[in-house]
Amino acid sequence: MLTEVVFSLSPMNTYMPIVSSSSEAESSRVSLLQTRATSSDETSTSVDTNEIFTDLKEKWDAVENKSTVLLYGGGAIVAVWLSSIVVGAINSVPLLPKIMELVGLGYTGWFVYRYLLFKQSRKELATDIDTLKKKIAGSE
Repeated sequence: MLTEVVFSLSPMNTYMPIVSSSSEAESSRVSLLQTRATSSDETSTSVDTNEIFTDLKEKWDAVENKSTVLLYGGGAIVAVWLSSIVVGAINSVPLLPKIMELVGLGYTGWFVYRYLLFKQSRKELATDIDTLKKKIAGSE
């Protein structure tokens, strides 16, 4: 006996499997089953907004130089806004976006050849990344 199960989406956005059998006696009988996914409170990962706000407030109170943080944050927002304007201006020039795509493709090919293709160059790249991490962290 061959059974075919087809899932269709009902107007209520629930999946309704339609089960039909290949036997002629059961072919007239089609059962529609509605299933709906629900989650229990135990498995739910709800976010407590009060906990997030208290955590952020504690971190903000721990910052010593608040004006510097605000200045860097504002500078980052301005830099993203200006880069968006520059990219939009470059994109409006007729041939320049395609040329930039070719430059990016060429650089990607060079990077793969230079650092990823051979084992020795991959090791070199890994050591360069590790030294950069140490410089940023201040442990070197």
